[in-house]
Amino acid sequence: MKPPPVHRITLAQLAVLGFLSTVTLALADIATTVSLVAGAACSALPQAWFALQLFGRGERRGAEVALAGYAAQAGKFFLSAAGFALVFALLRPLVPMAVFGGFAAMVLVQAAGGIWLLRRGQASR
Repeated sequence: MKPPPVHRITLAQLAVLGFLSTVTLALADIATTVSLVAGAACSALPQAWFALQLFGRGERRGAEVALAGYAAQAGKFFLSAAGFALVFALLRPLVPMAVFGGFAAMVLVQAAGGIWLLRRGQASR
């Protein structure tokens, strides 16, 4: 099974994060912008790790990918939870709505990227 181009989702997340950070910095303050970036990191970094674990080893059989998916998803969940714990324990000053806004923005990019990959895969058949 040939790996899909999941790296494009991470690149899209970086582009959206750059745009949102610039806009937030222009409209708010540095604490809000740092909180936004921290929340986005709680989503984007575990997603990138998940993609690397699942597809970063080259071509594999479908069954191998499925089994690796369970472990990768558990790791992604743990990394997200640990990221939030670190952000809320260590980041001061903190703007909680910006943290969750950054996280939500990255989840939306992930969902859009997943839909794009599914449609791309169906179009190539």
